[in-house]
Amino acid sequence: MEETPRERWVGREAGPVVRPYAVTRGRTRTRGGLVIDLVTILVATGRTPGDRVWLSREQRRLLELCRRPSTPADLASETDLPFRVVQILLEDLHQYGLIEELPQPERDSGRPDPQILMRVLDELRRM
Repeated sequence: MEETPRERWVGREAGPVVRPYAVTRGRTRTRGGLVIDLVTILVATGRTPGDRVWLSREQRRLLELCRRPSTPADLASETDLPFRVVQILLEDLHQYGLIEELPQPERDSGRPDPQILMRVLDELRRM
């Protein structure tokens, strides 16, 4: 397969390399609307996007994965996207009203659940 000047191919099976900023439409930071950390639990609301909302392939995949409660760390692992990219795409989905944050149970100590932190750490090591 011949390489075009605008695309860099890793191999025939892999296809062209897409830079992370291309997936986020050039954004490298969230807008600050929703604070999304590694263990924020997100779930799809079941709403459909409006007529003027265009979802990328990656956003549609994230929305599909959010049909069951998921953390951004798990979503980044499932999609093989960098965590920062996942944060930006999830914030967009939240602004469109397509996902929401599930309330986390209150803990007496005010600290995150150690089991969740260990799961996140394990997933990060696998990345």
